[in-house]
Amino acid sequence: MTTTPADTTPGPTSSPASTSGVAVELADLRRSYGDVHALDGLDLRLEPGEMVVLLGPSGCGKTTALRILAGLERPDAGTVLVGDRDVTRVPPNKRDMGMVFQAYSLFPHLTVLDNVAFGLKLRRRSRAERRRRAGDMLDLVGLGQHHDRYAHQLSGGQQQRVALARALAIEPAVLLLDEPLSALDAKVRVQLRDEIRRVQLDVGTTTLFVTHDQEEALAVADRVGVMNAGRLEQIAPPAELYDAPATPFVGSFVGLSNRLPAQVVDGRARVLDATVDVLPGSATGAGVALVRPEAVRVTADPAGTATVASVAFLGSVSRASVTLADGTLVTAQLPSAVATALQVGRRVRVDVEPVPVLVVAD
Repeated sequence: MTTTPADTTPGPTSSPASTSGVAVELADLRRSYGDVHALDGLDLRLEPGEMVVLLGPSGCGKTTALRILAGLERPDAGTVLVGDRDVTRVPPNKRDMGMVFQAYSLFPHLTVLDNVAFGLKLRRRSRAERRRRAGDMLDLVGLGQHHDRYAHQLSGGQQQRVALARALAIEPAVLLLDEPLSALDAKVRVQLRDEIRRVQLDVGTTTLFVTHDQEEALAVADRVGVMNAGRLEQIAPPAELYDAPATPFVGSFVGLSNRLPAQVVDGRARVLDATVDVLPGSATGAGVALVRPEAVRVTADPAGTATVASVAFLGSVSRASVTLADGTLVTAQLPSAVATALQVGRRVRVDVEPVPVLVVAD
């Protein structure tokens, strides 16, 4: 099970600054490699100026979808529309797209400024225009003072900023980001993901971002699409995706969930000693409720029937693992100031907050 870091608040707090981007639509895309169906009827629409992040396990088809949009691969069936234009059979160099990959792919013999201006040179822009535009983009990504340096003189994060500036310099209709931060260390990743989001909001370019990192996806996207076996399981704003998963796969894949026995009657579920509402798509009768750690309340109680197994300090919050009387292990997320009262081996009471849950068949 993949987990969402405890201190992550899903979703950006702002919306695209402009609608200068174009709509993008992938319609019934199919792509197979032998017996493997990388895409199995994918339908996806990006609104003008929107950032959509595709998230999913390895082999789910997210990178294949991006490569087909870029023109680096052709679908076996389906249509790719950018604005009102069908680009399904259009070569990559005529699609007006900027791309940033995991590898920085900077030219080592060119300065930072010339790297950023390279695409403009291919488009036969004047030298003065190239330098002005490249300088503007370097200022946008915070590297205006580094225009005369070479790639080997920059850190990994700075090189990826240059790659982003280069992709944006040509004023693409669509920006494509393929795992652009996976080669960076954790602290730089957080800084640069926020920088990418800031720049994207400022420029207003329609953007498709592919990642396997849930924190990354939830932090920067207008909407997150969760893919599984070539299909889109759910696409929704980050907070909705986290709080109201539409399928068992999304509920289990996105964030951390406890699996607790539940009984559903008339749209409500009995979980532990609490009765809570159920989300659409839940099973009826006996099943398993997917309960987020932050919806579990643990209280020190000498008469309690549960026992603290471990407590992990994560900064402002902590995660406590608690063993119920029947041996079930439950994870609770709570403020660290509260967690200090929980000692391993201590008796506690476990309650479930009255928030809706997804109940799946056992």
